[in-house]
Amino acid sequence: MLQIKSFTFNPFQENTYVLFDETQECIIIDPGCYEGDEEEALQSFIASQKLKPVMLVNTHAHIDHVLGNNFVCKTYDLSPVLHQKELPLIEAAPVYGTEWGIAMHPSPAPKSFLKEGDVVRFGKTELKILFTPGHSPGSICLHSEKEKIIISGDVLFYQSIGRTDLPGGDYDTLIKSITEKLFVLDDATKVFSGHGPETNIGFEKKYNPFVGNTV
Repeated sequence: MLQIKSFTFNPFQENTYVLFDETQECIIIDPGCYEGDEEEALQSFIASQKLKPVMLVNTHAHIDHVLGNNFVCKTYDLSPVLHQKELPLIEAAPVYGTEWGIAMHPSPAPKSFLKEGDVVRFGKTELKILFTPGHSPGSICLHSEKEKIIISGDVLFYQSIGRTDLPGGDYDTLIKSITEKLFVLDDATKVFSGHGPETNIGFEKKYNPFVGNTV
């Protein structure tokens, strides 16, 4: 059975997720660990559960979601995987960090990419990749129809949506991604966002002030 552990890291209060099942294999999604105690919290949980990280996935490459890439890659001998359209952003993240007053180790380069329809597999778990641009050019979500969960990155939040004023963002594209890719899912699907509390598709279709009136 799929289990999800969440952490809230870095000055941007970003949600990092560890997904694992009974096989003890796990994937790490959007490691935002920045301070030493945040790195320790992530590593200690993985060790305490005797988990084996087999993949590092970035839903997108804004700095708050990749601050911990270097640490995770070196600690677990992994390379990040993300959509190819995020490559310019992951390469530019340290520059944006300087503008925010945040020093970061550059992320190792991805050796492979994810696209619409790909399936991420670990243990007995499968997650389908949905291409959901708008917040960034190559934003993706990870969906399990069986478990009725979706990791939405910064596409959809509790009663909110991702900002579109950053480089590569586009409001109309984001709304289209949400309505055509997320709001067609089962209403009971739990949404684990890049920031803030979890929610579900049915609630957001009804109450999200940005897109609730579009369906």
